[in-house]
Amino acid sequence: MSESDTDRRSADDHADNDDDTARSAGGSETDGTGRRSLADSLRYLLVLSRPRFWLYLAGPVAVGVTYGIGDVSELFTPTTVALAAYFLVPANVFLYGVNDAFDADIDELNPKKEDREARWRGTRLVAVAVVAAAAAGLATFAITPRVAWPYLAGFLLLGAGYSSPPVRFKTTPLLDSVSNGLYILPGAAAYATVSGSHPPLAALAGAWLWTMGMHTFSAIPDIEPDRAAGIRTTATLLGEGRTYWYCLACWVLAAVAFATVDLRLGALLGVYPVFVAWVATSSVAVDRAYWWFPALNTAVGTLLAMGGLWRVYPLTEVLA
Repeated sequence: MSESDTDRRSADDHADNDDDTARSAGGSETDGTGRRSLADSLRYLLVLSRPRFWLYLAGPVAVGVTYGIGDVSELFTPTTVALAAYFLVPANVFLYGVNDAFDADIDELNPKKEDREARWRGTRLVAVAVVAAAAAGLATFAITPRVAWPYLAGFLLLGAGYSSPPVRFKTTPLLDSVSNGLYILPGAAAYATVSGSHPPLAALAGAWLWTMGMHTFSAIPDIEPDRAAGIRTTATLLGEGRTYWYCLACWVLAAVAFATVDLRLGALLGVYPVFVAWVATSSVAVDRAYWWFPALNTAVGTLLAMGGLWRVYPLTEVLA
């Protein structure tokens, strides 16, 4: 799954010593092994939620809203703001909390957990926060129309099923990639909420293919740790070289699908096949290129959202 970081020293220092952190801070929490400061636990939750990847869920909401509205007055409403707020932080706590909880053993071998992420800390507060985040997701059904419900349900089901038994999609090649379509479902729900109708099928297909490429590319740095842990993924099955081709195919098809909606959208998505071809043929390490994606995705997502806004508020009026 597309996962993230904080800075080089990992905000919680990987629970460096639970007893020491409890003695060095105020507040307390009992987790069965000792006392730990509330501030330290909240800081850990921030790391767990992958701040660099927050826009992977909230960004599609912004794009979905801008293409679903009929007038700029519909841009900021209690419902659109609530959806954006949920998918910005709580949804990430839910998604990555479930992921880290069921990957605790595997992550002992994952070098990403040494410097950019944190290993699972299963305290009572953390568990409650993950459950509360899931409950908040259920609450979004109360503020959205029925047409948006399949997308919200799909996000919650795939978000849990990706990492948790009995399905645990992430350990089945191809299904691990396909199930990551969950990342575009918040955008589909937002579009359906403001427009009252389903998004264009070609746009859904293109966005789903885009997430498949994103997920599988992000799994390339994990090939060796996953193989060492006995985990089978699309990337471990294909190997690094063929995984680049898989990502290229996903992103070419995504660009073609978007082009059937609007040629400009297809051209914009064309940056991804170019990017993966460059990484595959250059001396740039894939585990380094992996961390450039938040910036690339933010730039592309911003242009997509601006395109949606210009649809209802033309650029000529902005510049007038």
